[in-house]
Amino acid sequence: MEALAVVVALLLLTVVVVGVGDRLGLPWPALLTIIAAAAVFVPNVPEFELDNELILPLFLPPLLWALARRTSWVMFKERWRTILGFSVLLTVVTVVAVAWTSWLLVPGATVAAAIAIGAAVAPPDPVAVDAVAEHASIPRRLTSLLHTEGLFNDAVALVAFQLALAITLQGETLEPLAILQTFSWTVVAALAVGLGAGWLAARVIRWLTSPVARSALTLVVPFAVYMIAEEVHGSGVIAVVVGAVYLSGRNDEIEAQDRLTSTAFWHVIELLVTGLAFGLIGLEFREIIDHAGSDLGLMVLHGLVVAGVAIAVRVVWVFGGQWLIGKKPHGQAPRTWQESLLISWCGMRGLVTLALVLALPAAEFPVRAEALVIAVVVLVVTMVLPGLALPWLVRRLHLGSGESPEDAQERALIARAQRAAFAVAREAIAAGAPPEVLESLAQRFGDVVGTSDDDGSLAAEYAERAEAMRDRLRQYAGLRDAALAAATAEVLRARNEPGVDPHVVDVVLADLDRMAVGHGSRNRKPALPPTPAT
Repeated sequence: MEALAVVVALLLLTVVVVGVGDRLGLPWPALLTIIAAAAVFVPNVPEFELDNELILPLFLPPLLWALARRTSWVMFKERWRTILGFSVLLTVVTVVAVAWTSWLLVPGATVAAAIAIGAAVAPPDPVAVDAVAEHASIPRRLTSLLHTEGLFNDAVALVAFQLALAITLQGETLEPLAILQTFSWTVVAALAVGLGAGWLAARVIRWLTSPVARSALTLVVPFAVYMIAEEVHGSGVIAVVVGAVYLSGRNDEIEAQDRLTSTAFWHVIELLVTGLAFGLIGLEFREIIDHAGSDLGLMVLHGLVVAGVAIAVRVVWVFGGQWLIGKKPHGQAPRTWQESLLISWCGMRGLVTLALVLALPAAEFPVRAEALVIAVVVLVVTMVLPGLALPWLVRRLHLGSGESPEDAQERALIARAQRAAFAVAREAIAAGAPPEVLESLAQRFGDVVGTSDDDGSLAAEYAERAEAMRDRLRQYAGLRDAALAAATAEVLRARNEPGVDPHVVDVVLADLDRMAVGHGSRNRKPALPPTPAT
């Protein structure tokens, strides 16, 4: 029961901290980690014990799936240099640099133990980056690059970590050919499992008729994919990413309401699981400090050195890569020193770092206690402190100001939708529909977008038309919202009347909610009925 109480407390704390973070303009994962770490030192707070081998299989699949749903095969193809340069090469270089530093600093550290520390510390966590950067107004091209990096670097780090375990537990030696073969099989097996699972899941989703069942299936699939891939010695990380990207690419086969349901469902799952993950990081602080004993100060110093090495490698790699490659193609990042600085800043470690060091067997790794302290220090230095300062940095660098390439791309995409809608309307008029159909669509689409051109000179006209449209919307939005509120209140009042089936009430409420969402109503929260007169 104590473990259940801790989980429920973390979930409630997550919701509260999200609200606090929104009001203060600070990333809530960093705040949650600090609060959870402080809470474990309060007397009578129960300890939360979780099998270390279950941390990654429980938390990583749904979080990776949620992130990978926002990507596509085209993005991977366009960013293959990012995947190679950041996810693979930068991770390998960081593993080597941190391993060498740990071997020099940590008394009694073997080469295998140093590699294990390097593998745990090396990969920035995409979940940490996404959660911390969510409210910092980072340009989308930069968050896209960070997501792409984070989706694959875990796989490289896990291979290095498993190699260190094999050297220690089975007495294997470092052979470059064997390492290459192991990594190749890890990737190939993961691709096969991910594609196969995505293909099968897409067909099951088409077969299911319940939107709730379809959403539930997407929650089960990531865990199954991860377990199957790990069972055949593939990368569960890559398999989950591949499966999610494949399934998200079949969105044209899913009805609009299903997409709305699935999106809302995954927003909730991502929020709660992320909260549990970062809360777990904070809860582990006390155990780690207890294991350190009297050498805690020296271990913290070693952790600061390791964190400095990891940060320095990333800074040199990002700025050096920009200098070597030169000017990037339009729309790619980093293109300026401000963008390079922000990408360097966002090398945030998270759940993977903590889970890997916790998975080290204490008997075979005498330096496990110091590895845990080093990991925690790296987490604080790379995630908590930069996360709290990230909104300030974005404002100082002026990265969120001005028109971005994504804004122009969004206008162009809306213009494409406008032209497609007009084409359908013209066909309908030719078939006998009243001409008012085209006029209505012109007002609906044209007032927002205007006429598209190729030189982007319509930015000012777009802003003027959008403002005029907002003025007209405000004029009738109040009446529309009042009508929806009255209807919702009447249906809610009927729930308490004799002879009314609550299921029928829920069906009608769902129709009203869809109407509110479809019309962009501000009254998305059902209005409470007035208290009946007595």
